[in-house]
Amino acid sequence: MRQEFMVFAGVISLFVLGMGLIWQPFFWLFLPLSILIAIGVSDMLQKKHTLWRNFPVFGRGRMMVEWWLRSPFQQYFIESETDGKPISRMFRSVVYQRAKNVLDTNPFGTKVDVYRIGYEWMDHSLAAITHDGKNSDLRVLVGGPHCTKPYHASLLNISAMSFGALSNNAILALNGGAKRGGFAHNTGEGGLSPYHLLHGGDIIWQIGTGYFGCRSKDGNFSKELFKEKTSLDVVKMIEIKLSQGAKPGHGGLLPAMKNTPEIAEIRGVEPGRQVDSPATHKAFSTPIELMQFIESLRRLSGGKPVGFKLCVGRKSEVVALCLAMLKTGIKPDFITVDGGEGGTGAAPLEYSNSVGVPLREALAFVVDCLMGFDLKKDIRVAASGMMFSGFHLVKNLALGADWCNSARGMMLALGCIQALECNSNNCPTGVATQDPHLVTGLVVEDKIPRVASFHRLSVKSVSELLAAAGLESTDHLNRSHINRRVNATTTLRYDEIYPYLPVGSLLEKPYPERFVYLMEEADERCFSADHCLVSFGDSMGEVD
Repeated sequence: MRQEFMVFAGVISLFVLGMGLIWQPFFWLFLPLSILIAIGVSDMLQKKHTLWRNFPVFGRGRMMVEWWLRSPFQQYFIESETDGKPISRMFRSVVYQRAKNVLDTNPFGTKVDVYRIGYEWMDHSLAAITHDGKNSDLRVLVGGPHCTKPYHASLLNISAMSFGALSNNAILALNGGAKRGGFAHNTGEGGLSPYHLLHGGDIIWQIGTGYFGCRSKDGNFSKELFKEKTSLDVVKMIEIKLSQGAKPGHGGLLPAMKNTPEIAEIRGVEPGRQVDSPATHKAFSTPIELMQFIESLRRLSGGKPVGFKLCVGRKSEVVALCLAMLKTGIKPDFITVDGGEGGTGAAPLEYSNSVGVPLREALAFVVDCLMGFDLKKDIRVAASGMMFSGFHLVKNLALGADWCNSARGMMLALGCIQALECNSNNCPTGVATQDPHLVTGLVVEDKIPRVASFHRLSVKSVSELLAAAGLESTDHLNRSHINRRVNATTTLRYDEIYPYLPVGSLLEKPYPERFVYLMEEADERCFSADHCLVSFGDSMGEVD
C-alpha cells in the first residue's frame, strides 16, 4: 500500500515538474514546488508519524529543528555562563583559555550564586604564602611495599578513554600532550594502540573485562600478551577496571560503526560488529581472587604499580575488598574512584543518571575504609570525575585523593565543543569519531601544546590555592579546608559532612556506628553479600 502512495505522490510531482518544463521561464519555481507536493502527499498518506500526517511538510520541519538546531541554539544563544549540561559555559571557557594559554582571569566578580544550597568554597589563610611558581609541578609517588618500580604521578592525569571511543588523532594529541607535560595517559579498556605509543607519553594501561590487548582467542586473559606489553618502558602502571561511573555494573560498549578493522585488530575482536564488554571479570570472581590477580599482574609486569578502578555501589563490597587485603596480605598500589556521574560516549540513561555513588561521597567512603583498616599508608587513591579547574582538584584532594584524573577536561582541551554527538560517530571536532573526514580536521601538532598547557595551568592553579591557604603541599590539605552551604542558613566544613574515621578503628570491635552493618554484611570470600548468603549461609548460620 505504501508503494502505491509513493507512486501517487511521484505522479503528482512529475506532473507539476512537467508543467515547469512547458513554461520554462518558471521551471525553477515549479521544481521545488513539485518536491514539496510529493513530500506533502507522502506525509498525508503514511501512518507512522501522526504529526506528519496532520501537518504535512511542516511536521518534518519541527523534527529538523529539534535534531539539528535545538542543542547548538541553546548552547550559543540562550544558556548563561553558569548554565549548560553536563559542563557549564564557565568551565568550558576556562579549559579553552588555559589550553590556548590566553587570559583566563574573571572580570567584575563571581557569576555564581554564593548563597545557593550546595555552593562550596575554600578557606584562605592570613598566613598565606607568596606563590613564586617554583612548586607548580606537584607529584605523588605511587607504589606500595611490594612494588619495585614505583611511579611519580602528576597531580592531574588523562582519565581512561579508549581508542575507538576517541579517534586516532585524539589519542595521538593526548599522548603527545602527556609526553610534553610529563603526566600520564590512561588507555581506557580498549587496549594499547600504536597511537598510545608513538609520542612516548607515560601510559597507565587499563585492563577491562574484555581484556583487550591481552585477550586470548577465547576471550580470556592472556598472561603472555600482558607480559609482552607491560615490558614496554612507557607503560608505567596497570589499572584493572572493575566498573566505571557512566554505566557501573553494565560493561563497556563499542558501537559497530566505530569498530573498524584497525580497532578490531588492536582489541582482538571481529570488525564491524558491536563489542560488548562483560559486566564482570573472568579472571577472578571474589575479593580474595582479585588480590591474587593483582599480585600476578605485578609479578608479570616486573614490579610495576597495579591497582583497580571502581565506581562505588554496595558499600559492603568495598569493605570486603579491604578484608581481602588483610586476609591475603596483598594490597593494590592504588585505587581509582570513579563517580556515578562519570562520562562516556554511549551509556543507557538510567545508568548515567541513577546508578552509582557520586564521586565526593564515594571518594570519602573509600578513603575512610582504608584508614579504618590502616591500609591508606600503603595505597594511593585517585579521583576520577568532572574536573576542569584547580578548585575541582583541590576538593577531591581535600577528601583524601592523592591525584586526580580528567577525561572531559582533556577532551575540551582538544577542541571538544560539547556537541553531544559522542555516540553517533558524528563528532564535529574529530575527537569522538572514527569518520576519516572528521578526524582529519583535528590537527595533532596544534592540539598537543593545548593539552599540555591545560594540564600545566590547572596544576599551577592548585599550587596557587595551596599558597593562599598557607599550605606548603597537598599533604597538608584536608577536609577542614573546604566548606559547603547545606541550607539557607547553615554551612559545614567537609570534615563535618564527611567525618574522618580513626585510623585502625575497623580492625576490631566496637566498630564505628556507621560501619557496624557494613562489617556484618561484608565477606572477603565474595563480592555480593547476597551471594555470600547463598554460598556460605549454612556454615555462617544465616540461612535456615
